[in-house]
Amino acid sequence: MSKVWLHPEDARLADLLTVLKEEADPADYPYAERIEQQVPQYDAARIRTEDPRAVQAEFATALGEGPGIIVLKGAFGNEVVDAATDEFAGMIADQHKAGTAAGDHFAKPGANDRVWNALEKLAIRAPEVFAAYYSNDLLALVAKAWLGPAYQVTSQVNVVNPGGEGQTVHRDYHLGFQSNEVAALYPAHVHRLSSVLTLQGAVAHCDMPVESGPTLYLPHSHKYELGYLAWRQPEFGEHFVANHVQLPLEQGDAVFFNPALFHAAGSNHSHAIKRMANLLQISSAFGRAMESVDRVRMAVRLYPVLRAFGQDDAFDLDNVIAATAEGYAFPTNLDRDQPIGGLAPQTQADLLRQALDEDWPADRLEHALDQHAVRRRTADI
Repeated sequence: MSKVWLHPEDARLADLLTVLKEEADPADYPYAERIEQQVPQYDAARIRTEDPRAVQAEFATALGEGPGIIVLKGAFGNEVVDAATDEFAGMIADQHKAGTAAGDHFAKPGANDRVWNALEKLAIRAPEVFAAYYSNDLLALVAKAWLGPAYQVTSQVNVVNPGGEGQTVHRDYHLGFQSNEVAALYPAHVHRLSSVLTLQGAVAHCDMPVESGPTLYLPHSHKYELGYLAWRQPEFGEHFVANHVQLPLEQGDAVFFNPALFHAAGSNHSHAIKRMANLLQISSAFGRAMESVDRVRMAVRLYPVLRAFGQDDAFDLDNVIAATAEGYAFPTNLDRDQPIGGLAPQTQADLLRQALDEDWPADRLEHALDQHAVRRRTADI
C-alpha cells in the first residue's frame, strides 16, 4: 500500500540516488537527434515534418517517465526573438528608470533583472511582436503534449548579468512554492499531481555558453516522490551542485521541463553576456496559474493585429489565441452563463475565434468580452 502522508524527515539522499540510476535510452526517443547528458535534443526543422501526435507522445514520455527535460534546437527564429528581446530590454530599462527593479524567487535580489507578467506587458506594448512570437507551433505542440488543450501561458523574463549569481536548487510551482510544513499537509497523491499541472519552459534570447550560466538540471529527479520535501535539505543541495548537468544553448533554442525536476539558474561567469531567457510557465486548464493576467485587455489590444495576420496562411491564429485568451469555461456563474447546446459555456478563446471568423469590428468584440465577463460574476442574492 502506498503512503498517504509524506514527511520531511523521511527524505533520504540514498533514495534519490536510486531514482537517478535510470538513464535515458536513445531507443525510446527516435525523433531526437541525440541524447546529451541524459537530455533528448530535437531539431526543430525535423520534428515540424513528423507526425505531431507521435512527437507529442515522445515528448510526454520524456517529461514524465523519462529524464524530465527536452531541448528543441532552433524552435524560434532569430528575427522573432530579436524583436521580442528589444521589447523586453525596453521593459527592463523602464523598470530601472522607475526604480522598480524586480527580484527573484530563488536568487538574491538586485544583481539580475526580472520582468514579471512579461506576457501581458508584451501584448500591450508590441502586439505585432507578441502575435509573431506566440504563434510558434512548437510551443503549442509541447504544451498540448504535457497539459492538453485550453492551457494558460504566463511568462517572466529573466536576465542574469555578468557576475550575477544564479539560483539555489528548487522545484517549481505549485508545491515547490510552499514551505515543507505546508507541503506536508497535502497527501502523497497531490505531490504526484502537482507536476502535471504545469509545464516549465525557457526560450534563449541570446547564445548561452556554459560560462554564462544556463540553467542547471538533475535529470530524473522529478520522479523522487519526496522531492517537494527534500530540496531544501543541505545534502540534496550538495548533491545537486556536484552532479547537475548544464547544457549550452543558442539563441532561439527552447527548453521544456517537468516542474518537479531539481533545477536552478546558473551563475554568469562571463564578462559581457547578459543572459536573457523568457521563462514560460504554462498551466493546465485544471490548475491555477501563478500570475494574474488581464486577458480581456490583451484580446482587445491584439484583435486588430490578429485580423491582419489572419490573412496569412503561415500564421497560426489558434496558437496566439491559446496564449492570449482563457480557453476553459469554468469557474463561471451558471445562472447567467448557461451551457446552452453543450456541457460548458462559451470561453473567451471561443469568443475571440468567433470574432475573427466573422470579422467583427473591434468595438463589437470589446463589448462581447465585457458582457462575457459580466455573465461570469455572481449575481445579487
